[in-house]
Amino acid sequence: MEALIGAGRWLVLPVGLLLFLQWPLREMAHAYSVQANDLAQWLFALYVSLALTDATRERSHLAADTFAQRYSPAARRLLARAAALCCLVPWSLFIVVEAWPSVAQSVGQLESFPETYDPGYFIVRTSAWLLALLVLLQALLDLLRPRGER
Repeated sequence: MEALIGAGRWLVLPVGLLLFLQWPLREMAHAYSVQANDLAQWLFALYVSLALTDATRERSHLAADTFAQRYSPAARRLLARAAALCCLVPWSLFIVVEAWPSVAQSVGQLESFPETYDPGYFIVRTSAWLLALLVLLQALLDLLRPRGER
């Protein structure tokens, strides 16, 4: 999982480039700006699914921990495990199971973007499912981690 997330960090570069190129493509070349946008959308969807997982793994995401800062490290670990067990696991498992038929159909049909009919929309759907799967896996890893580890 570490290698997948590490590789996903580099997706931000083509996303930025494609978003930057939309204006010159539309205004100067008068072509391909919509295709650049569609490609940027599915790359961004992949990037977000991996980046959120990375932020969770590194404990660098935003957190409302004003009160939790007062708790002992052991109490904070217990709260994190309880949240993983009671919130993250059931919700992400629900999304993984319920979204699977539509994701499988989308991939099977190589679904395209509805407005432009450009290929690749199935990647956006798959990325949302991937995010739920990665959240589930990370929550399970956090639950199974020995107590002394972060």
